Amino acid sequence: MAKVTAAMVKELREQTGAGMMDCKKALTACDGDKSKAVDFLREKGLASAAKKAGRVAAEGVVTSYIHGNGRIGVLVEVNCETDFVAGTPDFKEFARDIAMQIAAANPKYVRREEVNEADLEHERKVLREQALAEGKPEKIVERMVEGRIEKYYKEICLMDQPYIKDPDQSVSDLVTAKIAKIGENISVRRFVRYQLGEGIEKKTDDFAAEVMAAAKG
Repeated sequence: MAKVTAAMVKELREQTGAGMMDCKKALTACDGDKSKAVDFLREKGLASAAKKAGRVAAEGVVTSYIHGNGRIGVLVEVNCETDFVAGTPDFKEFARDIAMQIAAANPKYVRREEVNEADLEHERKVLREQALAEGKPEKIVERMVEGRIEKYYKEICLMDQPYIKDPDQSVSDLVTAKIAKIGENISVRRFVRYQLGEGIEKKTDDFAAEVMAAAKG
């Protein structure tokens, strides 16, 4: 059994954000192997996050993000369970990251359950006609349509979108990881996004791309 030192625990804590005792337990369980300990903590955290997901989150913040000298503005409500967590810099930064995501990726809904059924059926009809026009056999058209609907969700639903700062994870993955880290349920409840001149016929600038570039920078 490898000896677990304070330095090893400190290094794991800095890498994962987990508590000191959790880091020590993980390193002990994994015989001092830091890589395995990271996976151990992640699995434990995700399981814990799943249990917390049903708890009431009525505290939190309403935060804003303004981009491009006032050309895009976002207001978003992000909830947690306690006003203590709501007041932490970590939670406030997380809420701002969500606001930047909305500014850059322009979702229409928070989650897929909110998508209007009539809009969904209209999209399915359009995708079905596209697939048939491409000469695809009817027997595989429905499979193709459902695959493209999944892509559609990733475009219009905030929680399904790739996270702008790390496209390898979704916004939902980001929220789950944050729940695991802070130990409270977190929920993105609602948002509103304004774009200067939206709905007025004029030259269109790609402000969303500017936001994304700023976020990655």
